[in-house]
Amino acid sequence: MMHEFLIAHRAELERRCREKVLARPGRSHNKQQLEQGIPMFLDQLIRTLQAEHRGIMTEALAVSGSPLGDPHQHAELGVTAAIHGADLLTLGYSINEVVHNYGDLCQAVSDLSIDLNEKFEVSEFRTLNRCLDNGIADAVTAFSEHRDLVIADEQALEANERLGFFAHELRNYLHTAMLALAAIKSGNVGLVGSTGGVLDRSMVGLRGLIDRSLAEVRIGPGMTLHRAVFNLANFIGEVQYSSSLEAELLKCDFNVEPTPEMLMVDADKDLLFSALGNLLQNAFKFSGKGGVVTLNVDATADRIRINVKDSGPGLSKEDARDIFLPFTQSGSNKSGLGLGLSIARRSVEANDGLLTVESQQGQGCMFTIDLPRQSIPAEAALTAAAA
Repeated sequence: MMHEFLIAHRAELERRCREKVLARPGRSHNKQQLEQGIPMFLDQLIRTLQAEHRGIMTEALAVSGSPLGDPHQHAELGVTAAIHGADLLTLGYSINEVVHNYGDLCQAVSDLSIDLNEKFEVSEFRTLNRCLDNGIADAVTAFSEHRDLVIADEQALEANERLGFFAHELRNYLHTAMLALAAIKSGNVGLVGSTGGVLDRSMVGLRGLIDRSLAEVRIGPGMTLHRAVFNLANFIGEVQYSSSLEAELLKCDFNVEPTPEMLMVDADKDLLFSALGNLLQNAFKFSGKGGVVTLNVDATADRIRINVKDSGPGLSKEDARDIFLPFTQSGSNKSGLGLGLSIARRSVEANDGLLTVESQQGQGCMFTIDLPRQSIPAEAALTAAAA
C-alpha cells in the first residue's frame, strides 16, 4: 500500500526531492523551505491515505481537501501549502519553482516505486494526484497573492517617495515666493529689484515643477495622448517666449536660431513642450551666470532634430549613460529630484521620438529630440507658395 511505502522510504524520498532542488540553477538547501514544504506534505498525504484505507472519508477530506478544490474549504493540506507558497516567495523562488517542488515529490515516488518494483492501486494514485493538485493550487494562490501585495507595497513606496519629494520642492518654492511677496507688500521694496527677482524665480520654479508633474501623469499607463500636426517654427517661438524669463533670471545668454519654415510634426504638443522646457531648464542651470544656451532645429527628408546646447561642465561617459535614469543627478548642482530627464525621455518616446545626449567633460552637453517629420498638407504648401 502506498502509505506504508511512503512511511518506509520517507527519508529517501525527501533526499531525492532535495537533490532535485539543488540541481536547479542558483538554488541551495534551505531548512525553512524543507520544514514547511515537502516533509509536511508527505505527512498529510500519508494520513490521507491511511484514513481512506480505513474507510473514513471525512477524515481524509479534512486533511487533503475535496477533489473539486473548493476555495471555501480550509483543509489542513491547503493551509500549510499556502504557508509554503508564501515562504517560497520570501526566499526568492519563482512561481515555476513552486509548482516544480510538488512535481519533484511525484517524480520521486514514481521513480522509487519503479526501482523497488512496488505496485500501487489506481485509487491511491488518484489520492496522490488530488493532494498534489490541491497543494499546488493553494501554494500558487498564496504565492501570487503575497507577490501582488509586495508589488503593491513597492509601488506605493515609490509613489509616496515621489509625492514627498514633490511636496518638499513645492513647499520650498511657495515659501520663498510668500516671503518675497510679503516683503514687497510691506512697501520697503519694489517689484523691480532683487526681491522681485526672487519672486520671479520662485514662480518659474513652480511652473516647471507643475509642468513636469503633469507630463508624468500624461505618460502614465492608460492615458491617451492628444496628438496633432503643428508648425514647428511657431512651437519653437512659444518655447522661446516661455523660457526667456528663466534665462534672464539666471543671467544666461539664450540664443534661438531661426527655425526653417513649414517644418511640421505630429505629436502631443503639451508633452513635447514639457520635454523641451525641461531640457532648457537643465541647460540654464548648468551653464549658469554668463553661460550660453543655444536652441536650434535641423531636418532631413524624414526626421526633425531639436537641439539644446549648453556651456556647462559636460558629462563623463558614465554620467551620460545614466543621465536619463530616474533620481539621477550629475554635476555639482543637485537641486531638483533627478526625475526631469527621465520624464522628458518618456514624453519624447511617447511621441515616437528619441532623446539623446552628446557630451564631453569641459565642453558642455547637447541634448537632441529626434522626431519623425510630418508631411506638409497640400493646402498648406500651396498657401505658402502663393505667399
